[in-house]
Amino acid sequence: MQSRRQFIKKSALSLGSLISISHALSNANAKHKLLMPEESERHHRTWMAFVANDYIWSPAQIPAVKANLVAIAQTIAKYEPVSMLVNPEDYHQAQQLFGDITAQPFPIELIEFAIDDLWLRDTGPTFVRDSVALLSAIDFNFNGWGNKQRHNLDRQVAKFIAKQSNAALISTNLVLEGGCFEVDGQGTAILTESCVINDNRNPLVDKQQIEQQLKHLLGLSKIIWLKGIKGRDITDAHTDFYARFTSPGEVMVNRDNYIDAYDYQITRNNIATLHNSTDAQGRKLKLLIVDTPATINEKFGSTDFAAGYLGYYLCNGAVILQQFGDKFADENARKILQKAFPNRVIEQLVIDGIASGGGSIHCATQQQIKI
Repeated sequence: MQSRRQFIKKSALSLGSLISISHALSNANAKHKLLMPEESERHHRTWMAFVANDYIWSPAQIPAVKANLVAIAQTIAKYEPVSMLVNPEDYHQAQQLFGDITAQPFPIELIEFAIDDLWLRDTGPTFVRDSVALLSAIDFNFNGWGNKQRHNLDRQVAKFIAKQSNAALISTNLVLEGGCFEVDGQGTAILTESCVINDNRNPLVDKQQIEQQLKHLLGLSKIIWLKGIKGRDITDAHTDFYARFTSPGEVMVNRDNYIDAYDYQITRNNIATLHNSTDAQGRKLKLLIVDTPATINEKFGSTDFAAGYLGYYLCNGAVILQQFGDKFADENARKILQKAFPNRVIEQLVIDGIASGGGSIHCATQQQIKI
């Protein structure tokens, strides 16, 4: 399907700029082993962005999107602090909508910063720790999902958040988004080839070169590749829509049962691949299959609607999960998530505005790990 977002074209990066990790990375971290923890580990805070610019979102979507962002942030703030980047022109409205930002069990911090879009999973830094327990943040050079959307402002987000967090900035010449990869925190990652091995991000760079860099940056020893599909959505099939680790050795997998959807076969291919895979520890993966909803709210359009339950977000003590109004599917997803995370509260939210733009709660959040 064709995304409704505004498309632009930019020249591809050269091979030479992509096949080596930057001088800063090699010098600063050669002596320290890096690791991206699994999302369920303790967070210091969650980062989000309050924005819905009219050059990306339609007039009908904008109020709903902003209301969704407030609901997500206030729910997360029941469990951990939230730092919210706020577009300058939206700052007054954000103050009105959030009201008393100290009224939550944890604070919501509003930080004025110019941004294009709200997807901090992709534009924000990926936080990792090194072997001496220092906080580091990787800038994966966001390029608008392969130059498909305006991103002059968003390309600055990772560096800004790293500075705000007092994290050591790690530079790389790879072009990725946080939604491209899922990690178990014990050396295993799941990625989609259609997103990562794609000329719109990493031209002329092969799988082996990409694996070598990601293994260093994220603390990996094994990568499981899903084939994915190029060009059907703006992300080129982000992993976090299709497969998520719920714990080491256990993966939640999306299954689309609408036979005319391209994801019908894609999700079945993913299930087959993961069923035949083992993790870095040699364990055969246990799969938890979650069916997509049969019905959605089409008020804001259905072409780009992200109808899936894998867009949940883990914060300290809770699972923030979407619901779509399909009572059976909503409750089934809740039960599966509650069984997977028995010691967490399940908070289920309606976020149809954000979903209509092709994203989820997970896409709108980025965890800062606790050191």
